[in-house]
Amino acid sequence: MSQAENAQSVETRGDERVDLLRADTNHDGRTDVWVVDTDGDGKADVFQFDTDGDGKVDITMVDIDEDGTPDEVVDGDGGLPPEQHSPTVQA
Repeated sequence: MSQAENAQSVETRGDERVDLLRADTNHDGRTDVWVVDTDGDGKADVFQFDTDGDGKVDITMVDIDEDGTPDEVVDGDGGLPPEQHSPTVQA
């Protein structure tokens, strides 16, 4: 089954998408981790991971009550694809 066929939508706290953090964990110049605020309170409630290095979200975790424990984990971007940004800059 392709990722598109396996796509699941997740419920979030809001309908915004503010990337609080983007990280290139394997140093290939592409984002591998996204930490997202969807309700504008400055706290992360969505966490997304590219586990195979292709630049696309493979796993999405949602923390609806922001208690630090995921309330839902789905394959794919959960209906919340990241905006296209320039490649992550290494410092």
